[in-house]
This record gives sequence, C-alpha cells and structure tokens, in this order.
Amino acid sequence: MPWIELHVTTTADYADSLSDQLALLGAQAVTFQDAGDQPVYEPAPGALHFWQETIVIGLFDHSLKLGPLLAYMEDQRASGLIKNVHLNDLADQDWVRVCLEYFKPARFGKRLWICPSWQTPPDALAINVILDPGLAFGTGTHPTTSLCLEWLDQHVQGEPVVMDYGCGSGILGLAALKLGAKKVTAVDNDPQALEATLKNGQRNQDVIARLSTCFPHETELLDSPVDVLIANILAEPLIELAPRFAVLTHAGSDLLLSGILLEQAEQVMAAYAPWFHFKRPVMQKNEWVRLEGKRL
Repeated sequence: MPWIELHVTTTADYADSLSDQLALLGAQAVTFQDAGDQPVYEPAPGALHFWQETIVIGLFDHSLKLGPLLAYMEDQRASGLIKNVHLNDLADQDWVRVCLEYFKPARFGKRLWICPSWQTPPDALAINVILDPGLAFGTGTHPTTSLCLEWLDQHVQGEPVVMDYGCGSGILGLAALKLGAKKVTAVDNDPQALEATLKNGQRNQDVIARLSTCFPHETELLDSPVDVLIANILAEPLIELAPRFAVLTHAGSDLLLSGILLEQAEQVMAAYAPWFHFKRPVMQKNEWVRLEGKRL
C-alpha cells in the first residue's frame, strides 16, 4: 500500500519525545537522521544520543486522516519545538526487499560465510549458509548475531546437538549445522520465524534433514538435553529462562547468550549462577556482549 512520510526537524532534547508522539498519532515506524553534518561517537551502553539538529521521520498509512497530525505539527512549530515540516507521498514497495538490498555476503571467523539467497557466494569452497530472512530477525549484521556466529565458527567441533532458542531466521542454527552439528532444534514463539527457519533450511539442502523446529512449550517434550544452547534474545527473557535452560542442558554443555547490553551482563550471569559458570571477561562488540557459560 502507499505511504506518507513526514519529515520534521527538531533538537536533540526533543527528538525522543516527538518520536513517541508520532507513534501515538499513528506512525507505523519512526527513524532519525542528522539534519547537518555532526558526527555521533560511540554512546554509553543503553544511552540514546541524537544530533544537535535531528530529522525525525514518521511513516504513516496513506489512508490516515491527517487533520490531527497536522494540527499537532502546527502547535509544535508555533511553540518553537520543531521546524521544517514536510510530507512526502511514497509509492507502494516491498519495503522488506528494499531493506535487504543492504544485506551482502559476510564472513564470520575464519571459515563461515552468510550469503543472501539472491547472490552468488564469493567463496564456493567456504562454509556457506544461504539465507533469506524474510520477515524474521537475523542476517548477521547486528552485533549480537555476529558475536554468536564468530563463536560458532571457533567452537563447533565434533557433532554436538544444538538448540537455537529464539531462532528468528534460523541463522545461528543453520550455521551450527553447516559447521558439523549432529542436530539442531530451532525454537521460537513466532510462527513466521519457524516458517522462515524451515524455508532457509530448504535453501541449505545438505543440512535440512538435521533441522527441526518447535514452539517454546514444546521443548518440554524433548527426549534429552542438548550439548550447546544458543539464545540471542534480550536480557529480561533470558533471566526468566535460566531455570528452563538448566533443564535443557547437561553437565558440560555450552551456553551462549547474547542480545545483552554490557550494563546488563552481571545481572544475567547472576540469574544463571546456580547452574552455569561463565567465562570472563565477556566478549563485547559496540555496547552488546556475548556470555559464554558452561553447565555445572
């Protein structure tokens, strides 16, 4: 469907509040751009850092009645909080596909490549995971995903049984299979993620027979614990899942956790301390960390 794109210039102090208000007025997505040419260096973990002059961009359904939105913009401009308001009509496009144009083949570690399904792998002799994330999370570009892929490249040896908990596109489980895992169970509470994982498994025909998917509650039906459990989700659900992950692993199992900010790492490790010992120092990329645990 067609869209309306609203561009508003404001200050760093007001950008976040304006974003929240646009969401309340019907914005389907809100992004930010630099209104000038001001570099933003690495912020403190968890901090929001906007440019001195920030363009806030809201994306609205073309059928939205614009009266309330335009009235709000006029009030904000009159108060001096915003300026340079304008609207653009956007033609209907496959926005997922447009975003995926930025997804390029990438190497993680020494031997593992993640390759979009619509491009030829740059090294045919490498370990190539062919991937189309569709609507699911996971292309390898996010620091948390790349941290997990790099660990898998270094540590998957023999034929471990692996669980990818919160599988998204299936990227981590498929990488484990390509690197030699005997079996991978991909777990997610989103049916679209499980569908994307299976479709990506079919793109990697040499491993599809060793891949299975299930919803979180179905993990209770598994016959035996796994050798490696990977969970790239967020700190709060990871903390809640600590007792469950203890049941899903055995003495000596590897636990790989990510989706965690540096400032959250100690809290997450404390939740797992009764069952797991963690390697220190933790591995960090930007503000994100990877926690490597061993089942006691």
